[in-house]
Amino acid sequence: MKELVELHQAFYDAIERGDFQAMSEIWAEDTADRVPKCVHPGWPMLSGRSEVLRSWALIMANTPYIQFVLTDVEANVFGDVAVLTCAENILTAPDAGEPGFAAGRVVASHTYLRTEDGWRLWLYHGSPVLQGEEDGRA
Repeated sequence: MKELVELHQAFYDAIERGDFQAMSEIWAEDTADRVPKCVHPGWPMLSGRSEVLRSWALIMANTPYIQFVLTDVEANVFGDVAVLTCAENILTAPDAGEPGFAAGRVVASHTYLRTEDGWRLWLYHGSPVLQGEEDGRA
């Protein structure tokens, strides 16, 4: 379980640092019976390791500053599959030269698969939480 929690944190560390290599090492490879998937908040579903990693490269290249404070982290392991859920409390800075910061909240689900190379991320799904909906009411 500790290995999973560390990998989960490494996912967010990679985004914060803009470290594409670290992000690449976290995601599972495409196989005949499993293709990684990713749903960024507000995006359509992306399918396939190449498309998923391309999206992270674009996000990291176009985000000058981002910080995640994770809350409500829960991990469940079912044999060779693990599901981690959390709330991403996000702080971002606008483009250089623009003042201020923006904050947001996303609830996220991560599905990891145990592979020959250890745990790898197979599915990420993030959903924005609208203001006023933290308690389940609009």
